[in-house]
Amino acid sequence: MERDTNGKPHKLLDNTFKAFSFYSLAILILSIPSYFLVVDWIWVTEIDDNHEIIMERIENRFDQVHVSEKDLETILNTWNILQPSSSIRSLSHLEAKPDSIYEITKYNEYEKEWDRFRGLQSVIEINKKLYLLNVETNVEESYETIFAIGLITLLMYGLLVFGFIRLNKSISIKVWKPFYLTLSKLRSFDINEGEKVVFEESEIEEFNELNQTISALINQSISAYNQQKSFVANASHELQTPIALLKSKLDILLQQENLSQKHADLIQGIQIPLSRLTRVNKNLLLLAKIENSQFDDFEKVDFQILIDKSMDLLHDYIEERNIKLEKEIEVFETVFCSKFLAETLINNLLSNSIRHTPIDAFINVKLSNRVLTISNSGQDKLEEKTLFERFSISTTATTNSGLGLAILKEICKQNSWTVNYKFENSTHIFSVQF
Repeated sequence: MERDTNGKPHKLLDNTFKAFSFYSLAILILSIPSYFLVVDWIWVTEIDDNHEIIMERIENRFDQVHVSEKDLETILNTWNILQPSSSIRSLSHLEAKPDSIYEITKYNEYEKEWDRFRGLQSVIEINKKLYLLNVETNVEESYETIFAIGLITLLMYGLLVFGFIRLNKSISIKVWKPFYLTLSKLRSFDINEGEKVVFEESEIEEFNELNQTISALINQSISAYNQQKSFVANASHELQTPIALLKSKLDILLQQENLSQKHADLIQGIQIPLSRLTRVNKNLLLLAKIENSQFDDFEKVDFQILIDKSMDLLHDYIEERNIKLEKEIEVFETVFCSKFLAETLINNLLSNSIRHTPIDAFINVKLSNRVLTISNSGQDKLEEKTLFERFSISTTATTNSGLGLAILKEICKQNSWTVNYKFENSTHIFSVQF
C-alpha cells in the first residue's frame, strides 16, 4: 500500500495525479528553452529575409531612377544621416568586405540600453559603381522573451493542474463508483446473517470480474460457516448424553463403600475437567440456538427484577471474594425481549465482573435511561480485539469456558442492542444500550 510522508495511506488516483503533474511540469520546463530557440530562429530568419528584400529594393530603385553623381552623393549622405540603422558607403573609402550576416551588441541611443542587433553586409551596384550596404535591425530582448514565455508556461501549468484536479474528482466519482458500491456492500456484510451479497452490474469489465470473484468467495465462506455451525450444534447435542452418562458413572464410583482414598482423589480430579466440558458444551448449544433465532418467547422484561435475581444467585460467590456490591436503579422502561436471554445476559455480565474483580474491591451496577452499566475495579485493561470472541479467556479460572462474552455479544446482536467496553481509572466498564 502506498503511503505518504506521514505514514498514512492515500488514494490510488492521487498516484496518477502526482505522476501527471510532475510529468507535465517537466515537459513545460523543458519547453521554455525550446520555445525561446524556435521563436528566436523565426525572428532571425524573418529579419534576414527582410534585409534581403531591402537590399534588392534599394538596388532596383536606383537602377530605375538614374540619378546624377552629384544627386546620388546628396541622397546617400542624407540616407546615412536619416537611417542610422543602415548605411551605404562607397568601396573606395572602405576596405572590400565579403557579403555577410552578423550579430552585434551595441548601445541603443533611443532606448538607452545595450541591445542585440542582427545585420546584413552586402555589396551593391549603383550607377555602375560598387557600394557597401550595411543594414541592422534590433532583435527583441532575449531576457524579456524568456520571462514572457516562462510566465505563459507557468499560467498554462496552473491551468493544467486545475484541470487535472477537476478531472481527477470527476473520474473518481464516475469511474470508481462501482468500486465504492462493492466496498460498501462488503462493509455491511455479516456472515452470521448468512445472506448472499448481490453486486450491481458495471460497465467496466474489471469491476465485474472483481465482483464475481468476491461473490464466489462469500458464497464459499457462508457455506463453510453454516457447516461449521451445524457441526458445533450437532456435536454439542450428541455430547450431552455421553457427558451425562460419564458424570453418572463417576457419582456411582464415588458412592462405593470399598473405594480407596487414592481412587477417590483420582475420580475427583476427573470431575473438574468434566464440569468444564459440561459448561462448554452447554454454552455452545446456547450459542447455536441464539444464532439460529430459536428464542422467540418475547415478552416485557423488567431488568430490575432480573438484576436482583442474579445478585441473589451469585451472592455466595460475591461474599467469598469480599466484594462490595453497589446498585443504582433509576426509572427504567421494560424491554420487549426473551426473558431467558435477558437473564443470561445479566448473569454473564455479573459473573464476568466478579471474575475480574480483585478481592476486597467493588462492583457497581447502574440501570438508567435504557442503559445497563456494570463497572468493577481492575488492574489491567482487557484485550478489546478478542474480548467478545469465542474461547477468548483472560482468566485462569477453571470454571471459565471462554464463551460468556461471546454469548453476551450474540444476544445483543440478535436484539439490536449495543455492548461496549472501556477501561478508565483502573475500572472495567461494560455497558449495554437497549
